[in-house]
Amino acid sequence: MSAADVAPRIARRFAALRAAGRKALVPFITAGDPGLEDTVPVMHAMVEAGADAIELGVPFSDPMADGPTIQRSSERAIARGAGMAWVLERVREFRQRDDATPVTLMGYLNPVEIRGAAAFAAAAADAGVDGVLLVDLPPEEAVEFREAFSAHGVALVLLASPTTDAARMDMLCGLAQGYLYYVSMAGVTGDSARLDAAAAAAHLRAIRARSPVPVVVGFGIQDAASAAAMAVDADGVVVGSALVKAMDAAGAGRAADAAAAFLAPLRQALDAGAGGAVG
Repeated sequence: MSAADVAPRIARRFAALRAAGRKALVPFITAGDPGLEDTVPVMHAMVEAGADAIELGVPFSDPMADGPTIQRSSERAIARGAGMAWVLERVREFRQRDDATPVTLMGYLNPVEIRGAAAFAAAAADAGVDGVLLVDLPPEEAVEFREAFSAHGVALVLLASPTTDAARMDMLCGLAQGYLYYVSMAGVTGDSARLDAAAAAAHLRAIRARSPVPVVVGFGIQDAASAAAMAVDADGVVVGSALVKAMDAAGAGRAADAAAAFLAPLRQALDAGAGGAVG
């Protein structure tokens, strides 16, 4: 399968956003939280509220890159039985109504590795997954996974961070598929106090000038103001911990309404600031 055939939903969505001068709103939720029955309704509600793509967190027992909010959501989901097979079935269910919105699974290597790269890639593609972001898979060790995913049209989404040096950035840009996820600070998800917006903006400008794929920014984005500010120098923003917290506060059965209410002002803020850098 050629590079042009990898994650076509992601490519189409970002191309349409760029043509319209808009920035992507990419919410993250943990599959299975705050309730098993909430996941698919929440995904649809987020799209209706203006989400352009979805990052669906695969619950994992040791989510080392995540802060307390997402750690706890992962623990709750695992306790309810939300494993990888269950997550893929939720994507398949989502696809019954929505065949346009990109879905990227975000998680850790172990649940993928135990299935084998090729078998997992086939199952993910069959369910309707567009990309996979594995936090603990270094790109130097990702050849087998990238090849297997690409063969099934699934992007291996890579991470860059404030500590990524020039040589490593060249490597990431050479391997990038779907989009590149820029981690805005050295820390864990939800730790907004450590976010240096000016430094993140400078890094984003430099990365976007080199990246062959769109660049989205995540970690530390809590509300409409921070989303709009970070979107100026990115192709999109990822919001996770604050959204997960809002859904947890609403509780099972009310999470879809809570997600829509949380995302609506972020969508409005991104569109209001769409006159910023979009090139």
